[in-house]
Amino acid sequence: MSAGDPSPPEGNGFDRRSFLRLGAGAGAALAGVSGLAALAGNEPAFAASAPKHGGSLQVATEAEEDGFDPGLVTWDTSGVIYARTVYDSLAVLGANGSVQPYLAQSIKHNADYTSWTITVRPNITFHNGAPLNGAALYANAEHLVASPIVGPALSPIADIAVSGPYSITFTMKQPWVAFPYGLTGQAGMVAEPGSLKNGTAMRNPIGTGPFVFKEWVPGDHFTATRNPHYWRPGLPYLNSITYRPIPDIASRDDSLKSGTVSLLISSDVQSIVDFRGNSQYVITTDLHKVTGETDQIFLMLNAASPPLDDVRVRTALAYAISPKVINDTLGYGIAPLSTGPFTAGTPLYAPTGYPQYNPAKAKALLRQVAAEKGPISFAMGCTNVGRNLQTMELVQAELQSVGVKTTINQVLQSSYITNALFGKYQLYLWRQFGTPDPDSNFIFWSSTTTGAIGSESLNFARNKDSLIDAALTVGRENPNPRLRIKAYQQVARRFAADIPYLWLTRAVWTVVHAQNVTGLLNPTVPGGTPALPIISGVFFPSNLSLT
Repeated sequence: MSAGDPSPPEGNGFDRRSFLRLGAGAGAALAGVSGLAALAGNEPAFAASAPKHGGSLQVATEAEEDGFDPGLVTWDTSGVIYARTVYDSLAVLGANGSVQPYLAQSIKHNADYTSWTITVRPNITFHNGAPLNGAALYANAEHLVASPIVGPALSPIADIAVSGPYSITFTMKQPWVAFPYGLTGQAGMVAEPGSLKNGTAMRNPIGTGPFVFKEWVPGDHFTATRNPHYWRPGLPYLNSITYRPIPDIASRDDSLKSGTVSLLISSDVQSIVDFRGNSQYVITTDLHKVTGETDQIFLMLNAASPPLDDVRVRTALAYAISPKVINDTLGYGIAPLSTGPFTAGTPLYAPTGYPQYNPAKAKALLRQVAAEKGPISFAMGCTNVGRNLQTMELVQAELQSVGVKTTINQVLQSSYITNALFGKYQLYLWRQFGTPDPDSNFIFWSSTTTGAIGSESLNFARNKDSLIDAALTVGRENPNPRLRIKAYQQVARRFAADIPYLWLTRAVWTVVHAQNVTGLLNPTVPGGTPALPIISGVFFPSNLSLT
């Protein structure tokens, strides 16, 4: 859905329209923006309904989180939704994909993008009554920069200073043209400084957001209640919202059918199959139209772990695995197949040269390696979700057919990312890379964030490539959209040569809800212009209501 192409706010300095012109009309954009559509037979009946205040909403999410301190955890989609419930982000994406100030009043840069000043809106308080001001912004920024988790993503920052009653200024070590996009996610969430200092933000988050934290029972539910003093008049509509993590897809879908929840978020196409054509529910999905950088589903290889440290082995695995067979067998052939980090039909996409399915070539490469190093074997892993195990069993069978011996380990979601961070894996089923701007993936693709096994490495695959590094620098520092697109296409081609990822499909995000849930598709930014309703499954809890 589209709301036209309004200009970015004054002072943002990043002309989103120039990216839009590079694609096929206004539907194409560089940012990770998902076009949304209701499936045939499930058209929203609430389109003309006015939102109502009151009621409690139960929501099923895909996973549980480790905590809510923005500097101490790595949030997935579920985590960002939790965070957006109690925190506000400094910026959000407009319906056209542009960065729009949200908690911030303005985001301005100097001529060469080496200085950025953020000014927040006045007269906003945290849930405990503490003021949101320049000092609060500074405390959050210092906390994030010092964080071993988030800090590497902010490594271009050389200095932070309070520059006004409600503002701070970042001085950069290098030009950083896409800096505002990071403010739409985890690095832009603003927590009450005292809760960061005393460590209570991990389990008792205090923000300025539309809901006030009530309780969290890990693995069971997270509940927040309406903020009666929310700075956006009239919002939120609900009295309370509760999230229930249900990793198993069948159980999650059943929870909606039984009425245990009224809304679910899913990156598994099974939810589309389970609910399409059923007029009791509304399905909103990015299946039919997508623009920009979206999540991809792939097998991530630890390029520092033998035998996967040999590019010949990684290439052989790419030849040995058929994404189409896996997609047709377990995914009903619904999701588009993937050959790189960018989706076909978007400006960033170009042919990558990724190896096509060819078992004969796989066997030839593996014989060569085996003659030098012996038989090839390694461990594979996935989270403890039935469909993920089925996927890995198919992969295992395909690898066995070319002479590769593997084992499969199922890992709790809470340990999965940590294992990747410290290199305690060899091959993991993974989903990632859907961000507002590809620069946000710098930390995951750059050699500068690669650590040895046993040490932290935000480059989870531990792939090092000087050509990728050079292209990422262009993407970070150069404001020319054509040169940035060219640079990221180079990154995708190098992935096809290095093979740190075995691409399967792009992720298809789906939100399914009962007919009495309204407001999913029409959030606005302060001032009333449309905001992007959903990106990678993340929506605006403040806008949901019950009829």
